[in-house]
Amino acid sequence: MELAGIWIGWWGVFLGFVLGMLALDLGVFHKEAHEVKIKEALGWSAFWVALALIFNVILYFSWESLQPKSPLSPSEAGMSFLAGYLVEKALSVDNIFVFLIVFSYFQVPAKYQHRVLFWGIVGALVFRALFIAIGATVLEKWHWMMIVFGLFLIYTGIKMLLVHDKKMDPGKNPLVLAFRRIMPVTSDYHGQKFFTRIDGKLWATPLFVTLLVIEFTDIVFAVDSIPAIFAITKDPFIVFTSNVFAILGLRALFFALAGLMQLFHYLSYGLAIVLMFVGGKMLYGYFIGKFPVGLSLTIILAILALSIVLSLVRPPKKPEQPG
Repeated sequence: MELAGIWIGWWGVFLGFVLGMLALDLGVFHKEAHEVKIKEALGWSAFWVALALIFNVILYFSWESLQPKSPLSPSEAGMSFLAGYLVEKALSVDNIFVFLIVFSYFQVPAKYQHRVLFWGIVGALVFRALFIAIGATVLEKWHWMMIVFGLFLIYTGIKMLLVHDKKMDPGKNPLVLAFRRIMPVTSDYHGQKFFTRIDGKLWATPLFVTLLVIEFTDIVFAVDSIPAIFAITKDPFIVFTSNVFAILGLRALFFALAGLMQLFHYLSYGLAIVLMFVGGKMLYGYFIGKFPVGLSLTIILAILALSIVLSLVRPPKKPEQPG
């Protein structure tokens, strides 16, 4: 009972920390809508990365008291968190591409984009928690689902390698089409409001429709990312915390990299290879045995680093000008 109390206490402290940071972010630092400049975004990005690394150190030194019966050693727990965080952080780059398309399509003013992303992050945290709980239960009851998850990740990675220049039309999103049938949507923005009243009738604004698309997109991405992190570790606390830190830093990463995304054109290939690797690692774990956590972390770091270096060494070709 004492160990269970400590375990529940850790979950409570972490969730309290997350809620406190979200309240501080929206209620203090971004109380007034404003355009997030690159200097501010880089500062916040560094802040969230630093918090994740500090938590990683705390997890390492506290692991034996936190989980005395865990099959993971403190070093394995620390490396599992770091590997999971890196994978989730890298996969979130795809989200940034989609966010750019969505904001451009709905012509969201720059000063309101942070508000959309903030509430999008809140929704993402809720859905990720549900998916992680379901995933942990499924793998515990039906161990053979590791094969399904592993094959799905390999398939997703191959698909990412073969399919490029995916076109997206946010206006044709099924959720948006369904929503427009049940509630009227204003043609103009009404400040940073998601809803407004016109002649006593409740209307949604384009800002709320944008939020719907962002939430829908994250659910789609979670289908890939949750199995990917379960391929690294099945400990629910490590899975959840690494996911949360990656998601919390996503807004700052978006504003910091939005103008530079075209430079990292090889990163999508690197992400595809990472997904295939963790899928293969999951199959290896089921049929053969435990894959070394340190080696897994090294391989993931090497793949991501190589894709970034190649992107910088071989920049994308500029389209030829007609005439």
